[in-house]
Amino acid sequence: MRRSRDADVPLLDKEEITRSDATLADCTLTKTMVLNRSALRTASLAALFLAVLHRTLAQQPADLSADLPAAEPSSIALQLPEDRGQAAFEQALLRLRTTASVMAIVAHPDDEDGALLTYLSRGLGARCILFTLTRGEGGQNAMSADSYDALGIIRTNELLRAGEFYGAKQLWGTEVDFGFSKTQEEAFARWGHDRVLYDAVLAVRSERPQVIVSTFVGGITDGHGHHQVSGEIAQEVFKAAADPSVFPEQLKPVAEGGLGLTVWQPLAVYSMVPFAPVTEKGMFDYATGKWAPAKFHNYVTDEWTTGVLSADVTIPVGTRDSTLGRSYVQIARQGWGEQKSQNGGANPTLSGPSSTSYHLWAVSPGAKAASEVRGKNDSLFANNRVRIDTSFAALVRLVMGPAPAWLEDGLHQIDGALAALQSSCPCTASGQTANSLASAYKRTLELRAKLAASSIDAQAKASLLFELDTKINQFQGALAEALGLDLVAYRTGESKAGTSGFRGSSADETPRSVSPGEEFKVHVHATSASADAHLIKTWFESHNHEPWLHGEAIDTNAAGQVSDAVFDLRVPDDAESTKPFFTRSSIEQPYYDIANPMWRERSLAPWPLAAWVEYAYDGVLIRMGRVVQTLRRVTGPGGIYEPLVVTPAIGVRVDPAARILPTDGGPLPVRVTIHTQAAADGTVALKLPEGWRSEPAEATFHRTIAGDADPILFSVSAARGTAGAFKIQAEVRSGGRTYGTGWRSVGYAGLRPYNQYQPAELKTRRIDVSLAPGRRIGYIMGTGDLVPDAIEGLGAKVHLLSSDEVASADLSQWNVLVVGIRAYSVRPELAAAQARLDAFVRQGGTLIVQYQSADFPAPLPLSMGRMAERVVDEAAPVKLLDPKNSVFTFPNQITAADFDGWVEERGHSFLDTWDSGYTALTETADAGQDPQRGGLLVAHLGEGTYIYVAYALYRQLPELVPGSYRILANLLSNGRQK
Repeated sequence: MRRSRDADVPLLDKEEITRSDATLADCTLTKTMVLNRSALRTASLAALFLAVLHRTLAQQPADLSADLPAAEPSSIALQLPEDRGQAAFEQALLRLRTTASVMAIVAHPDDEDGALLTYLSRGLGARCILFTLTRGEGGQNAMSADSYDALGIIRTNELLRAGEFYGAKQLWGTEVDFGFSKTQEEAFARWGHDRVLYDAVLAVRSERPQVIVSTFVGGITDGHGHHQVSGEIAQEVFKAAADPSVFPEQLKPVAEGGLGLTVWQPLAVYSMVPFAPVTEKGMFDYATGKWAPAKFHNYVTDEWTTGVLSADVTIPVGTRDSTLGRSYVQIARQGWGEQKSQNGGANPTLSGPSSTSYHLWAVSPGAKAASEVRGKNDSLFANNRVRIDTSFAALVRLVMGPAPAWLEDGLHQIDGALAALQSSCPCTASGQTANSLASAYKRTLELRAKLAASSIDAQAKASLLFELDTKINQFQGALAEALGLDLVAYRTGESKAGTSGFRGSSADETPRSVSPGEEFKVHVHATSASADAHLIKTWFESHNHEPWLHGEAIDTNAAGQVSDAVFDLRVPDDAESTKPFFTRSSIEQPYYDIANPMWRERSLAPWPLAAWVEYAYDGVLIRMGRVVQTLRRVTGPGGIYEPLVVTPAIGVRVDPAARILPTDGGPLPVRVTIHTQAAADGTVALKLPEGWRSEPAEATFHRTIAGDADPILFSVSAARGTAGAFKIQAEVRSGGRTYGTGWRSVGYAGLRPYNQYQPAELKTRRIDVSLAPGRRIGYIMGTGDLVPDAIEGLGAKVHLLSSDEVASADLSQWNVLVVGIRAYSVRPELAAAQARLDAFVRQGGTLIVQYQSADFPAPLPLSMGRMAERVVDEAAPVKLLDPKNSVFTFPNQITAADFDGWVEERGHSFLDTWDSGYTALTETADAGQDPQRGGLLVAHLGEGTYIYVAYALYRQLPELVPGSYRILANLLSNGRQK
């Protein structure tokens, strides 16, 4: 017996418990790893324990625990139906039998060919990795007002959810989606070619895929410039990852400041056959709406192909999986639909044949033997041009030159054992199957130990150890399914380990976050469907290996094959907050800075705490790790698991985060909200620019419970003659510490939340702008934006209209109504109330409609055309077509200079056609684009005014771009004055 490394708690060593027998199966002490000390004091139980220990030591095989590779705990608390029971077991066997591996490279979340990944992972058992260059920060958001980096966090979590359906591991680049890019050249100019290639090479060298695929080909048929970059890089990395002169710093040992990687040569690289049409007119570029000669560049061979690209492989992704109960494309489509911020959800896919076609760009010499390459073109691994042996025994190819006989024999023996097991399937997750798995697993562990001690060359050894470690983890997963092992760890407010319940056991509701120094409890619940699998160890690991366990288990309860234990834990005083490790200094920076180089390409920072258990079965060990969860109950969905996170004891935020200085010269209101994780007292003050002052100069707060304190209002007076941009920072002092950041949960209902941290500061500047007096403004919010805050900054009050008010309120109580971005897509009552809105205009009101995502009703006909045009160059010149129009003259004189300093884009959803009753007021275009006059249209109908504006004011206003406020003020001031 020994002691836990986390606390003074007795544990049974691996040497003490192994293969089961009847006496051991009945011994409660062997079922609960962290033992109840009072039980040990009982003489009869102690005697039984010693008797069992004596018997098991006699049966103990060689200790193979040192050969168990590191693994990451699962953060998924509730698996998909496809990943439970018999379905999970059969897929686990598929994965064990093959060494097939594929990396898909795309530009944004939702670019991926999810049907292909699902077919490969769930249908063939291939190891699949999805590498996405950006986190989609520049996309649209149909679910909330979050944008930029917050949207990137949302889309990261959406793609992680989609990946559960695909069965794919995910990696990420450091590039930032800076909005729609029309050319490859622009994207590379912003990101830098070497940065993108570095990220791709790092991904390939880390994951060692046999095959690389891309959704895009690296040409104009890809449309978006980011897509083109991903297609090019997917081909370039095919050669670059194998070249030791490319990014050699990745190959240096960790002790020398490198990453300890080795070069890797994939065996084949494919791209999806372009979906954009290639006709007698050439190929269509949907980014520009232009046609060009049909030619495609092979970035591996530096050759050009004219005409239509060949479909070298056509994958039957519509195949129905009888175990999973639907086709791979149906499963994938549900996953793709989880990316709701971009698509609002997806329609279910009907069953039936479906396929996806890929073009082969290059093959490495190790992937083909000319005399053997034959067959149907329905596989990335075996077709008329490629032959990749994906059997376990084929791993011997990784050795340069003759392989040692013991290695070749060992691989063949394991391959034969797995083949024999699979030949007996369909098989159930039974004891006999588990015994066969354990035997093959044991051989794999022994082979790994011999390989690690061998003198095989370093390159081959690294590659073989990588593959064997992958298989060892897969063996553990398959055995866990065969034996019915389950584990969940969750924060609890209870001190008892019992789990009985009238409608089934459940976790209890607890706060999602803990703070440094806080004490809390965790319940670990482990079960086994087999009496022959014995729980021998339970422990906790933090992501930085700091001990969290505080004392002993409070209570344990082992009944049959169920083990429950409650533990006291304490957060270390210096624990890091759970937050994104990827940040940037401003939204104009087109790439992320990485806080921890070892986390580069991860989805998110590791969750702070995980519980691990170790089972012994038939002479082998099975480890399982799960991130510690919390439970939150939501009306409708019910209880939702969310990973435990660490936050500071106090958070501070300033709301809003940006506001112009009052146009009347009065004080600027600054609202500070303080969030405490427990009872707290303290003071809050503002750090002001020189010469500014606030009233009060300092405020106190007193909180007796956790939660938000009532906002504290400061009035800030700027110094005389203030010009330019400034920041005001809030600072809280409490308990001898200073706090100056706050956090908010980013996401929406149904999506796992993640905290985004922001300094408690307010950006402000003085802008020369006026708003016509007496404006009574109603706002019909769409998917969410910050335009109402900007309007209040102009000195007007804004009322957000509810659905009922849109449908039935007296609209004449407002003289201006503003329709938010994408509102017609997400608020069906808006189109239904169009007759009321038209009447509002004709009776003297002003209706301003910001950009919409599709055609929408209006008082006079208008249309976006087949493809809504956008102008992505934020510096594209804007020509005023009628400078004397009141939109440009009252109350502010608007000139082309008001379009200076814009961010992200000029705008999108420019109209294509419109009734002659509208007047187009501006013209702009990207280089090579047809002039766009559908960005600002005005119609005077009856006594009122209708305005459509496609310019991205909603992006400029939070950044305090002066011209955007002046343009907004004129739009709001237009129309009849009341």
